[in-house]
Amino acid sequence: FGINTDENFVITTTNRKEITEDNFSELVQDGVTLYLLQSVDQTLLSATKERIDFLPHYDTLVKSGMYEYYASEGQNPLPFALAELIDNSLSATSRNTGIRSIQIKLLFDESQGKPAVAVIDNGRGMTSKQLNNWAVYRLSKFTRQGDFESDHSGYVRPLPVPRSLNSDISYFGVGGKQAVFFVGHSARMISKPAGTQDVHELVLSKEDF
Repeated sequence: FGINTDENFVITTTNRKEITEDNFSELVQDGVTLYLLQSVDQTLLSATKERIDFLPHYDTLVKSGMYEYYASEGQNPLPFALAELIDNSLSATSRNTGIRSIQIKLLFDESQGKPAVAVIDNGRGMTSKQLNNWAVYRLSKFTRQGDFESDHSGYVRPLPVPRSLNSDISYFGVGGKQAVFFVGHSARMISKPAGTQDVHELVLSKEDF
């Protein structure tokens, strides 16, 4: 790696957790991506890519979001799909000490790519591990088990106040992936966890599946 004998270095996960003798067996698994850095908080010189492999739940292929939304009792299902995405932003910004900002943008300028729905918030962000877990179908944000790191760690569901920014508005509870693939053919998640300099990006596409 071109490291001099008198030069210090650290090995970390993509979440900037340093690999030590004590946590080696816990953090270093088959397929995990590691950084070789001069320090834990070193700025990356270029973008890095990490391939994520997981076995989709069979409902991902069988239902793909259609059953829940078409079974919406004759109502227009599109608002419920958007509500699912907004609900994620409400959860992410629930502990903001300042202003909670949630934007919904409908993008139709095809010179910038295909039409898209963008939901943008100033929440606490997700690590690479949390983005990975977001991709797993039927893995509830409230029931993460084992080594799964929740994208809503520490989040406490508020009292049910109808149509309030203090409540969860999720109607079906089928998750953002269902909502995304009901509306379109791909999802791009871009997130910068609070207190870090890294920006993580996850892409899921129907074409890739």
